Order: sequence, then structure tokens, then C-alpha cells
Amino acid sequence: MQKILFFLFLVLGLQAKATQIIVPMDAGQSNHLKAYGAAFYVLENEVVIEWLLNYRGGAFLMPHLSTIEDMLIIRGVSYEILADGQVESIKREISNPEVNQEVVQLEKAPKIAVYTPGGKQPWDDAVTLVMEYAEIPYDKVYDSTVIAGGLVEYDWLHLHHEDFTGQYGKFYASFKNAPWYRQQVAELEQSARKLGFDKVSDMKLAVAQNIKSFVFGGGFLFTMCSGTDSYDIALAAHETDICEDMYDGDPADPNCQEKLDYSNSFAFENYQLEQNPLVYEYSEIDGTTDHRTVNEKNDYFTLFDFSAKWDVVPTMLTQCHTDIIPGFYGQTTDFRKEYIKSNVTIMGESQNLGTVRYIHGEHGMGTWTFYGGHDPEDYQHRVGDPPTDLNLHPNSPGYRLILNNILFPAAKKKKRKT
Repeated sequence: MQKILFFLFLVLGLQAKATQIIVPMDAGQSNHLKAYGAAFYVLENEVVIEWLLNYRGGAFLMPHLSTIEDMLIIRGVSYEILADGQVESIKREISNPEVNQEVVQLEKAPKIAVYTPGGKQPWDDAVTLVMEYAEIPYDKVYDSTVIAGGLVEYDWLHLHHEDFTGQYGKFYASFKNAPWYRQQVAELEQSARKLGFDKVSDMKLAVAQNIKSFVFGGGFLFTMCSGTDSYDIALAAHETDICEDMYDGDPADPNCQEKLDYSNSFAFENYQLEQNPLVYEYSEIDGTTDHRTVNEKNDYFTLFDFSAKWDVVPTMLTQCHTDIIPGFYGQTTDFRKEYIKSNVTIMGESQNLGTVRYIHGEHGMGTWTFYGGHDPEDYQHRVGDPPTDLNLHPNSPGYRLILNNILFPAAKKKKRKT
């Protein structure tokens, strides 16, 4: 019924008005994060909108309807009304081959899933936190759904901070006696048995492979922090055992390093595993220790500038009102460049450290994007820290990168120019 009313207002509104709404995404926008949710809402109601890449910070252009205007007012999103002549002038400007801008049509809201265990709160993960704040709907899925092939129902998948290697985040040394850690181990072991696996690591590998198939078939994968390198390592370790006995009841394969199959993974290669089970690190991919050489004020990364007309995808994924993003820690803070595969697109780099924060690639018909760090507005997030209040950070550039990824699947498919 709600959609029928929306369409009725749409038809009447379009007949009555020859104007459009532009939602600017430059420094003048009062709430960048809510603006993405507003765009998603319009797409949910099957109204096509346009994303003006590199124009006023990546502005959104949508029909001028009272229902849309009221929604923007309620959400506290800045907007302007443009006459058709003004819109045509803007599009002429954007179409100039000398101007690094492009118009991308957004057609349909993607169906979103978050891979996360039951009981996790939205503030445990930056992606779920910002989707709740922006009012973007999503479903929760976990191991049983992925193993059963349930990802076919979704367009976009985010991996909650997860350890796909079966080492429980390598928290053993610090938290082996903590109630939350012991409960996590017990629940995962029970789940593995129910699904017919002898070990949690075997179950997580099967999940990782199913997610890889989801991407190959056209799915969009996004993950942050330890969901990046632990996922890629699990894929590379598909023919060996990298878990010591405190994690899976038997020793790791002494030749596991030599048996890594980098060709089976998305992003990384030629790295050394951290084989000490008591060290809070998976491998030398992670650049967290490099950040200890700089203070918070000097910890930042820079977004690369792409050609909007030729490299549309990375341009969409880097839309922001600033090119310099404050850094933030995570279990996996960022990635050492020397271990990134040559076919991976680097979109953000800590130039003063030489580490990479934000990368993207293709697999089959789908894409994946890895974003280092835990929470863009909590510099050193620690276990038990209070949740981030996004009401205090409505213009967060670090969170904008997450939301770019959520809108990306809505874009009309456009072949890369050659």
C-alpha cells in the first residue's frame, strides 16, 4: 500500500513540477550519512535517481516530489530545488570530456546481508552501525545460511569482523579465560558439528569458499578489519592446516607456509604467516605496527583520484568531500603494499607510511572491496569500548566510504571503456 501511494504521489508530482532535487555531498551537506540512506529509500520505492560523480562531492539528483522533500527534511539532509534548465546546464558541464565528472544512474536498491553471529549489536561493527544510523535495511546471515546456499537471495554482503582461519581472532593469549571468548568457542564448535564439520576451521573454509562463489556469480562483497586478511588467508590455506592445537585440537601442518595457494585468494600473495599461536596477528599483510611510528594527528590516508569517465567503479567507491581521511586502528589496520596482487585496484593509501587502506578487485561477474581498520571515528577501538555515536559524526568521511559501497550495486551496469 505504501508503494502504491508513493507512486501516486510520484505521478501527480511529476505532472505538476518541472523541477528536480539535488542533494549536495560537498562540505555544505549537513548530514552526509543520512543522505545515503535517503537515496537508498528513494531507490527502495523504485524511483530511479542519478549520482553525479565528482560534482559537489558526489551529489544525488532525484525527482522533486513532496514525499521525497518531506523525507529529506525529516532526516535532516540538505537539498536544493533546481529548475530543468539548471539540471540541463549541470549535465552539459559534466559531459565535457575535459571535466573529470560523470552521471551514473542508480536503478534498484540492492538486497543487503551482513554475515554476523547472533547476539552482536549494531555498534560492534562500523558497517551495521552506519546502516542503522542511515536507516538502510539489512538481513543478518551466518554460517548455516551461507553453507545452505542462502546468499543467492542477496546482492551485497558485508563480513562482520570475523576470523575465517578458525583461530578465533587469535585472542587466545589475552582472553582465553574470558567468558565471552569461551562462549564464542563453544558456540562455533557446536555449530560446526551441527553442519557436519570436524573443526571450526573446516566450517569457516567452506563458508569462505561459498562467499567466493557468491562473488563469482555477480555478488558484491565488502569487508573491513580482520574480515579482510583472515578471509583471504583462509582461501589461500584451503589445502593445509594453519591452526595449532589450542584452536582445533591438533598441530598445524609444519609445512603450511609452503602449501599456501595464493592463486585461490582475492587480494594478497607472497606473505609469511604469523605461526606463533600466542601472537595477536595473522600474517605480515597487516600494517598495524607501522602506525605506531606516527601520532594520531599525522595518521591519515589519501584517496586516489580516478577518471570518472573511464574508471567509473573506483570513482564511485571514492566519492567524498575530502581526499584526506583520518586514520583509525583495527586488528587489521591496513595492508602492506608489497603483498597486494598486481591486478588489485588501490584506492586509498597512507603515503607517509607506505601502507594501503582501501582496495578493490573483480572476481568472475562480481566484485570485492577491502577496507582496513575497525571504526572510522574511534581511533584506537578496544574490546569493551563504548559504542560510537554517529549523531556526533554526521559528516564522517571514513564512514562515507562504507556507504559508497552500499549504493554501488544500484548503479546501472556500464561496460568499461577501452
